[in-house]
Amino acid sequence: MSDDVIGYETLMQDALRSVVRTALQTAAGSNGLPGRHHFYLTFRTKAPGVVLSDQLAQRFPEEMTIVLEHQYWDLEVYQDRFRVVLKFGGLPQGVVVPFAAMTRFYDPSVRFGLQFETKDGSEVAIVEANAPAPAPTSGAVVSIDAFRRK
Repeated sequence: MSDDVIGYETLMQDALRSVVRTALQTAAGSNGLPGRHHFYLTFRTKAPGVVLSDQLAQRFPEEMTIVLEHQYWDLEVYQDRFRVVLKFGGLPQGVVVPFAAMTRFYDPSVRFGLQFETKDGSEVAIVEANAPAPAPTSGAVVSIDAFRRK
């Protein structure tokens, strides 16, 4: 087998992240999220460029999932990252996530999901943006294979 000098895996991951970027750009528009769409966005909290409060970084030392549904503010989408304000424990906090830090994206309204890398099976904390900060709960890994037509 020959070496992949072109880097098809990286190209594919970048293309899939552009799907997330475009979905977030729609949510950042003046009309917000259309229909029943809402997003679960999972990312590595220690990845370069991630900005979290010290409190959130301590609570979620490896990975975190945020939900964009009803209560999010000031969503800004850039080529390489997005920024959003969410409430955690009733307090608004800004979060900055580079697309390269994302591990999963899921829109349950249409059962569409993307997984950007294979994880070691560790549990993921789910934090809903529109609820008081809950105790960590585990989330499921969503593989794109589950959504492909057979």
